[in-house]
Amino acid sequence: MTKLILHGCNGAMGQVIAQIASQDPEVQIVAGVDLNTRQQQDFPVYASLKEVKEEAEVIIDFASAKAVDGLLDFSGEKKVPLVLCTTGLSETQLNKVEETACSVALLRSANMSLGVNILLKLVAEAAKTLGTAGFDVEIVEKHHNQKMDAPSGTALALAESVNHALEDSCHYVYDRTQRREKRDSKEIGISAVRGGTIVGEHDVMFAGKDEVVTFSHTAYSKAVFAKGAVEAAKFLAGKKPGLYTMADVIGS
Repeated sequence: MTKLILHGCNGAMGQVIAQIASQDPEVQIVAGVDLNTRQQQDFPVYASLKEVKEEAEVIIDFASAKAVDGLLDFSGEKKVPLVLCTTGLSETQLNKVEETACSVALLRSANMSLGVNILLKLVAEAAKTLGTAGFDVEIVEKHHNQKMDAPSGTALALAESVNHALEDSCHYVYDRTQRREKRDSKEIGISAVRGGTIVGEHDVMFAGKDEVVTFSHTAYSKAVFAKGAVEAAKFLAGKKPGLYTMADVIGS
């Protein structure tokens, strides 16, 4: 059985992960960390990682970007593998993620769902043909009105997947309101929509002359991300230091 610390346990995603984990006989959450310690769980909840007394094999994080620096320090110092699910990280934080992965196993993914990770592969394959045939690439992501970062980490991951397939020849455009010029053929447009309780929708559109090809993924509940995070934690337990992705989990 894999013993877990759940970082951000009382947040929306943390609560879903706790429920999924409680139904999985292969994992056990031994402690949670959240600024909101008033909400009770089936495991002890601490205000900070430094207060955690329990031993664990993996940390699952679904908290906030501002808590990531301390989380990486803890994971690196204690040598506890980390499944890092928080998005909206700065360039400095992303560099720190890579540094931390030199001393401990760390899995970072913009999206934990199986479907999205398959989508990343599909759009890369499509880009090799359509992107070189003059098709314009536009990405539209939609999320609930409480999401803090925009565009989503998944939208950026999709853009990177397309761009890498095109030998990193493209640049990203997030806003055209201040521009009065024709679209650059090397643009990848990324648009964000925020409203209601949308769990997550991503469309990658390849628009060519007289035809459009669109790849879409829709998440109907947070459970798809929670299940992926738990599977990632089981995969990461006991792994050697390094930076892993959901592609490694799927491949395993």
